[in-house]
Amino acid sequence: MDAIVDYSDSLHRASVIALWDNVFDHPTEHRLPSRSIDMKLAHADQLFFVALAGDKVVGTVLAGYDGHRGWLYSVSVDPGHRRQGIGEALVHHAEAALVRLGCLKINLQVVNTNTEIVPFYESLGYSVEHHVSMGKRLYDRLD
Repeated sequence: MDAIVDYSDSLHRASVIALWDNVFDHPTEHRLPSRSIDMKLAHADQLFFVALAGDKVVGTVLAGYDGHRGWLYSVSVDPGHRRQGIGEALVHHAEAALVRLGCLKINLQVVNTNTEIVPFYESLGYSVEHHVSMGKRLYDRLD
């Protein structure tokens, strides 16, 4: 990895979509890469970062902050570039951006089909919190 930079739609969109298609499941329409990118860009919060090896996107992280707590989303590393510290660097980069905004606590969720990633996050200081996570899908109303 050469650098972590702010996402640029004109430079990175196709590569991010290809990466996310490779590493994430998209069981619902609101999680399609193009829609996720568009929704993130609509907020213009400058919390979308890509890891580059040369000009190739090899990792991503999205962060969010609502003034109360921060969130990490879409942490991904190209399978051919894993175990090189890219995921850790992306998480630290996003954490630093959130701290600059005044964030005091960061949350993330791991889907139950990807629990093998939990030790990675634990190695970065995250711990499993025993809460009930609830959600309500509104994406049917977006069209």
